[in-house]
Amino acid sequence: MDSLTSSTYDPENLAEDFVKVYGGTKESVEIFSSPARINIIGEHIDYNGGFVFPAAINRYLYVAIRKRNDSKVIYNDIHFPGTFEFDINDNFTFDKKNDYANYLNGILSQLKEKGFKFPCGFEILMASNVPAGGGISSSSALECGFAYAVSETFGFNIDRIEIAKLGQMSEHNFMNVQCGIMDQFIIAVGKKNTAVMLDCDSLKYEYAPLELGEYRFVVMNTNKQRRLADSKYNERLNECREALKEIQAGGCNVANLCALTPSDFEKVKSSIKSETVAKRAKHAVYENQRVKDAVAALNKGDLVALGKLLNDSHTSLKEDYEVTGIELDTLAETAQKQEGCLGARMTGAGFGGCAIALVHKDKIESFVENVQKIYEEKIGYKAGFFACESGDGVSHYKA
Repeated sequence: MDSLTSSTYDPENLAEDFVKVYGGTKESVEIFSSPARINIIGEHIDYNGGFVFPAAINRYLYVAIRKRNDSKVIYNDIHFPGTFEFDINDNFTFDKKNDYANYLNGILSQLKEKGFKFPCGFEILMASNVPAGGGISSSSALECGFAYAVSETFGFNIDRIEIAKLGQMSEHNFMNVQCGIMDQFIIAVGKKNTAVMLDCDSLKYEYAPLELGEYRFVVMNTNKQRRLADSKYNERLNECREALKEIQAGGCNVANLCALTPSDFEKVKSSIKSETVAKRAKHAVYENQRVKDAVAALNKGDLVALGKLLNDSHTSLKEDYEVTGIELDTLAETAQKQEGCLGARMTGAGFGGCAIALVHKDKIESFVENVQKIYEEKIGYKAGFFACESGDGVSHYKA
């Protein structure tokens, strides 16, 4: 099966590898795990007051950590050559040459800003089975896994929601990336066999069962560079604001688009002057309803209904929100036609990145073969695939 990554590192080797790098004994090393994530449904509605429905998956980044007797902070990674060395008393600032260490230093900068004190330095060895750049949030896994490892090692006892906020604040204040909180949130609070319905505004959330039985999610990466995503993201954001303003001006008193039900929207949509802007608003309202319907379907164990909602979500993202593109459409629409596939849709910002499909476990091999063949013929290069199940959020790893 084509994969987004060739690395299948066994975390049971991590303590031994740590000792090879730093010396000492295996018993002195603590190991923590941090998952990747998928968003099952609920796309481009977080900034419209809507719900998202992500799940942690069983692809993990591992952080081995040990306190030092001095103030040095040392980072190494199994897959990335080179050592990064700092001092815990440093005033941490972003520096491009520090590569992945920036994500870790960003967390340290936020912890220090919040008043946490480090009596000594520490050393880190990391290994990851999360595909980098695969659209399943490898950077958030890095931030939250590191934050949790440091918190537990130094007895800070930071709760999981605060771990998520630390990751987001590091992105905003250190990395200068104005991201939402969904990725960090699900990585911090995720539980195996569940997904989380999250209100991105209030951070209220509820767990829903994710009992997939004979089915698995298959992540499908377009392997396309996303050049349009940022500019189109801002364009869609502004179109949704315009729709809300016109609906409010028409006498409908709502705080955001997703406060409307689909039937509410049908009554007020004539207030929106532009047909294009009306389509953007329609996606937001109907996608929010699809999230609620997906939770209801899973509560009943109805995977067929969930699959149909995935298909409907993709159609809306293609026709009403217009953020898919030929690569994502080829993956999702080809996937939908395959035997054993209940549904498929793009996930993430769009214009590249990933799609997901819900596929019977006995059909995954033929599914990948068929979708890959059509994708390569049409697009000219291969997509990446891997199957996954739900996983736990950040955890203390026990070998």
